[in-house]
Formats: sequence, C-alpha cells, structure tokens
Amino acid sequence: MLTEVVKRDGRVVRFDREKISRAVLKAFREIDGEITFKAKKTAERIAKSIKDLRQDKLTVEEIQDIVERELMKSNRKDIAKAYILYRDARSRMRQRNSEIMAKISEKIDADNVENQNANVDERSFGGRMGAVTSEVMKNYALDCCMSEMSRNNHLNNEIYIHDLDHYAVGDHNCLSVPFDKLLANSFNTRQTDVRPAQSVSTAFQLVAVIFQLQSLQQFGGVSATHLDWTMVPYVRKSFIKHYKNGLKYLESPMANEEFKIVEDTDDICSVSIENKETYKFPDAYRYAYDMTVKEIYQSVEGMYHNLNTLQSRSGNQLPFTSINYGTCTLEEGRLVTKAILEVSIKGIGKLYKTSIFPCGIFQCMKGVNRKREDPNYDLFQLALRSTAQRLYPNYANVDWSGNDGYDRNDPQTFFSTMGCRTANGWDINGLGQLKDGRGNICPVTIILPTLAMEATELAYGEKSEEDVIEVFMNILDRKIYVAKDMLIERFNFICSQSPDSAKFMYENGLMEGYDGKNIRSALRHGTLAIGQIGLAETLQILIGQNHTTDKGMMVAKRIERLFKDRCSEFKERYKLNFGVYFTPAENLCYTAMKKFKERWGEIPNVSDRKFFTNSIHVPVWEKITVAEKIDVESQLTGYSSAGCITYVELESKIKDNVEALETLVNYAMDKDIPYFAVNVPNDMCTNCGYCDEIEESCPMCGCNEIRRLRRVTGYLTGDYKTAFNEGKQAEVEERTKHSM
Repeated sequence: MLTEVVKRDGRVVRFDREKISRAVLKAFREIDGEITFKAKKTAERIAKSIKDLRQDKLTVEEIQDIVERELMKSNRKDIAKAYILYRDARSRMRQRNSEIMAKISEKIDADNVENQNANVDERSFGGRMGAVTSEVMKNYALDCCMSEMSRNNHLNNEIYIHDLDHYAVGDHNCLSVPFDKLLANSFNTRQTDVRPAQSVSTAFQLVAVIFQLQSLQQFGGVSATHLDWTMVPYVRKSFIKHYKNGLKYLESPMANEEFKIVEDTDDICSVSIENKETYKFPDAYRYAYDMTVKEIYQSVEGMYHNLNTLQSRSGNQLPFTSINYGTCTLEEGRLVTKAILEVSIKGIGKLYKTSIFPCGIFQCMKGVNRKREDPNYDLFQLALRSTAQRLYPNYANVDWSGNDGYDRNDPQTFFSTMGCRTANGWDINGLGQLKDGRGNICPVTIILPTLAMEATELAYGEKSEEDVIEVFMNILDRKIYVAKDMLIERFNFICSQSPDSAKFMYENGLMEGYDGKNIRSALRHGTLAIGQIGLAETLQILIGQNHTTDKGMMVAKRIERLFKDRCSEFKERYKLNFGVYFTPAENLCYTAMKKFKERWGEIPNVSDRKFFTNSIHVPVWEKITVAEKIDVESQLTGYSSAGCITYVELESKIKDNVEALETLVNYAMDKDIPYFAVNVPNDMCTNCGYCDEIEESCPMCGCNEIRRLRRVTGYLTGDYKTAFNEGKQAEVEERTKHSM
C-alpha cells in the first residue's frame, strides 16, 4: 500500500489520495463545465487504485504517469488530454518559478550585476531589493497584465515594452512639471501643505522637493521647462526684502518713508530690478542687488547639491531631473541663468565634481541668445564654457520646425526636453504646444534588425534588394500597427488607475487637464511614443550599407516616413498624441543585441558587437567629421515628434576653443537639429580633483583612481566602467572622436 510520496525537491511526504481526486476532477470540469457523479466515481477509482499499489513509496512524476494511463484507458480521452495539458502547464509554471527564484537569488547576492539603469547601484541594499522587485514585477506583468499579442512581441525581441516592472502598477513615464503654478499657489503633500514661495532661496528649495515628490509618482524623468522665467517673481521678492534691510541702515527720514511705501504694497514686486529709478536710494539698491545675486548663487548651489544627494527610488537612485533655461532677457532671469551656469562650471562637493543632475539644457533662440547683438549672447558664451568643461548644458532649439506654432511670448510653449531626449509635441486635445503639465505616458520600441532578418528569411530566393526591402516595409508597417495596439492597451490600463495612486500629482494639478474625476482627462494630453532601435544595422542587413551613404539614406528616409505617417494617422483616428520616438535605449541596446545574437549568430557590422546602434544615430565607429554627422542625422530628426538627440564626440582640448564650439552648436541649430549635445572626455582624479582627459593616472598627483564620466543617453552618470551595462561600456569604447 502506498504511504509516502517523494516530492520533486527530494522531500518525502505522506500520500494524500484527495490530491489525486482533485487533479482528476479539475480535468473533468475543464472539459464538461461541471463535475458529474460519474466524474467523481472515476476520480475516486483512480485515487484508490494508486493507494492500493504494492509499493510504499513513489515519486510525484510516477504517480502522474499512472493517472495519465488510467484516464487513457477510459472512454474519455478528452479528459486525459486535459489532464496532460494541466500537468504540462503546472510543469512550465514550476520551471518558470524556479527560474524566477534563481534570478531573485542572483539579484539578492549581487552575483550578476547588469546595470540596467546606470543611475542605480545594484550592489546596494536598496539596489538589490529593487532588482528583486523588478524581476518579480516583470514576470507578473507578462503573465497577468497584458494580452498575448503584447507579451509575444516583447519576448520575441520585436517590440520592446519599456519599464516592464512598472506595467502592473500602472504609473506613467515622465512629466514637465508646472513649477510656475506650484510655487505661486502652494501645494499639498501627504503630511502637510506648503505655502507659496516668498524668496528665491525658498523657491529653489521647493524645486528640489517637487522634483523628488513627483519622481515617486512615475517611472521616468521630471523636467523644468523654463526655470529662468519661473524664478523671476521670487528674485524680485528677495530683492525687496534686501532693499528693506538696506533702508534700515540709512539714517534718513526719507528712507523711513520709502520703507513704509515698500512695506505697504506688493505692487513693487511687479517692477523689474533693472528699473533703478523706481528705487530712490542708490546705496540701498546696490546693497539689495548684491545680496540678491549672492542669494541666487547660494540657492542654485543648494539645488545642485540637493538633486545630487536626494535619493528617492530603490537602489539609491537620484531623481532624473532636467532644467531648461536661457531665454529670459529680464535681469532676474538672466541672473538665474548666470548662476546655474557658474555653479555648473565650478562643480560640486569638495573635489568640485561635474554634476550628474540636473541635466542642464540651454534653449537656443533667434534674437535672444545666438548672435553677438542678442541680449543673452553673453549667457550663451557662458553655456559653451560649461559644456566644454562639464558636458552640460545640452542645447534645445526653440526655433525647431517641429515646434511650429509656439508662442514667442509664452515660455511654457518653448521647445524643451526631459533630459534623455523625450519631448512633448503638438497636443491634439487642445493644449497646443504647451509643455508644462504634459509628459511621455508610455513608450514601446520596435527592434528594427529583428524585422530585417525576418524579412530576409521570408524573401529567401528573391533576387533583388528591392524585393527584400518591400517585404521588410510590409513587416514594419504591420508591427507599427501592433505597437499602436500595445500602447493603447497600456494607456487604457494606466487610465484605469485611481487618482489616489498619485495624489501629489493629481491633487496639485501637476498633470494638466485633470477634471477631478477621471485621470484619462489628464493623461490624454501626454505622448504615446513608438520608438525604434538599430536603423544602421537594419540597413546593413537590407542593403549592405548604412545611412552615411546616399543609398542608405534613401531607404532610411522611407522607413522614417512610414513611422511618421502612421503616427500622424493614429493621432487623428484615436485623438491621442502618438509620436515617433528615437529611443534612448540605455539597456535595450545590449539586451536586444543578446537576443538577436542567440537567434541569428554573429553577422559583420550587425551583431559582431555587444550593442545595437541607438535609434537613428550614425554608428559610433564611423570615422566622419562633426559636420558630416550632423548633416546625416539632421535629415532624419524631423521625422521625430516625441524626442530625439544628436551628439558628437570631441577631444578634451575643445575647452580651449569655445569659438569652435559655438560654431558647432550654431551649425546644429541652423541644420534644424531639435536637441544637441557634445561629448568630451570628463575624467576626474578622486584624490586631488584634477579634471581633464586622463590616461592611466593623474598627471598632477599620480593617483590612478580615476572617475571616468560619460554620457549614457542624453544625461550623464557615474564612472562608465562601473555604472554602464556591458553593451554600453563597449559602445563607449568604440566612440570615434569626430574631427572638426
């Protein structure tokens, strides 16, 4: 008689015949929709026959084999099949759970640090917890939260679902924060409420607080679209306070009268500090001006330090923060921009390190800062100095053709980005080119090389390249439609969440358009992004050359035109802001290549490296000039409405040639590049703080502990040799310096 069962993990447990009956009855219910008397008798018979075996011990697998044979002997082979399928499903689930547990163990012990996000320390307590949670949530999302269509396209390396670990909770990607409104009107947090800012120092402190709070409501970056304009009223408030203090030191009846006038009215706060004639006492004015400049500088320094130390997500992760500035010609805004750039140049901490966050973005604008006669040209020069030494700021093109229809009198409509490259285009639901309170809701990315290889297999035997291209274009067209369906599926899931899930965001109106009832009213103003990766490798597969050639560019434009046309079509049909996204692909450049190589092996100039080329970029190994790279990519950036970036690699000696850098940035702007960045080596000795391109050891003190800072996508991160994933490290090593 059977008394014991050997489990799969080796444990021995007492035999329970009820478990046999339940498993058999589950198969009957699956087929018949009910459990009949006959089904019960069959289940009892099988369970009893196993119990009565002349063995005292069997394995689980041996028992299940007996159940299968007994069911096959009956007249209900359909029940036997259902049981077999049930057994197979359970087996696959155990295997999946086993794999998940192995992955969890690996992440807990930090045995295989992959650096999927260069801003997360996967070896830290928080990083290990975050990595474990991420693995579990990814599997849950794939199994329980999406259609088979979405799941299969993701697993087949055809259409990648970004931030899969956030799918199940239903949060969105990124947001341009409406700081003007929050600082002026106050806001609520979970624990308290915050009064309107009454000084520039308070305003900058609150910017850091708001950045941190909002970053917890989403999975992507947070941005200030025009920080120089935002700070104008708070610079004035601080100036008035300092002016009052200055008047106190003047022993004059007239000074007392002036003090009363300033004390009794708020109207003075609407007057620019440039209007010296408004203030009757030059000594008090000079004192107030000097103290205000000092306060602005200290406030900006505080913001920089806060944004590089306020760790808010698992893995000791800093909020992904970006600040756009450079167009305010009022004295108050100019002082803010000047302080931002001077603090950037100075660096932070005792070694004056290059700041990782916020990502600085200088907004280039005709008639404002691009020419010598422009009022903010001096700030443009300061920005160039900062870029040459600190990599930031990047450059946003306010006059970009893709931002057509913006209001030159409203900085909330000026072209701005969310750091890595994400941008808001024209809102089809009524907000036009407004940037504040809008963001990228969710992106997917089409793995172009996968589709290209599938096209070559389907077109096997066809004689011409054009035939293969046609097959590819048909596949791509279908997949763009699938990508649209995947985005709508996730968008609807996000819209189904309660506003209580992100109370800070919805209670305080951070997302524009919220009607107080249905969060879809706000989310519909955001962007649904269809991204892409590996255009260069795709062209190599299809025609044996990339888009640095005329033939390659012709095919590239055809591909990008299809993306743009379909997104425009979807935008009109669904009244949602579908946009073409030239994906940052920090982690994806590596993981997509690994999956591709597993399926097709190594193909020269396609999969013989550890990474795919990011979006539509010229491959990093191409030896071309700065102008040639801009010329190539500028032909494609106009197809993107949801975000793109062009960057070039320069020698460190550019620090001594700001004029050349100015020519370069202006060339990019004149070529209608929307977002431009410059990469220069930024190595820092961790002993003495010397910063330049450093070989093996510091030329000043001999230390060989060097922090090697590089751009990962649009933003910076720590030492690329430890912070970047394996593929991104390989990409950095292959980056060619572009000659001027």
